Amino acid sequence: MQPEKVFSSIRNQLNDIPIMQTVGDARYGRIPALSFLLAYLAMVPVAGTSVLVVCLPRIFLQPLDRIDSLWCGALLCFFAGVRRGLSFRQRGGPTLAQLAGMMWLFFLGIFTLLLAGRAESILLALAGFASIIPLDNAASRHDEAPHYFAWLRQLQMWVPLVSLSIMFCKMVG
Repeated sequence: MQPEKVFSSIRNQLNDIPIMQTVGDARYGRIPALSFLLAYLAMVPVAGTSVLVVCLPRIFLQPLDRIDSLWCGALLCFFAGVRRGLSFRQRGGPTLAQLAGMMWLFFLGIFTLLLAGRAESILLALAGFASIIPLDNAASRHDEAPHYFAWLRQLQMWVPLVSLSIMFCKMVG
């Protein structure tokens, strides 16, 4: 069987499950279920490391912080790529605001990766995730991103914001 047919069959089966069709607030557009699932699966390692930091002895703080920083830096670079990719689908090409937002997230991601294991990396990641909320709200209002990004990102970004805050408090406390 061809891979395209296999993936098509799986997608059709998932779409037949009522909860897998769409979720979200109709004002912002329905979120495709797979997008919703993948968005929150990406946040599991961030939340998991903060739970482990709270539950495990302090000796595990440094390796967990390094893992968290590397994952968050990669996510920020990924979100920068998503912003850049979305600009390809609009008429007239990317706007200056889109490019600036993409570069902001990309450089925060790179420096988070480079400083992995230090408190500064957590602060950079916090700045990046906090900035995604207004960036994606503005992008969805200006039809530069799917409308559901406004709702999805507002909720999704709270996971790393809370988790990284816990990690930072443990590091400096």
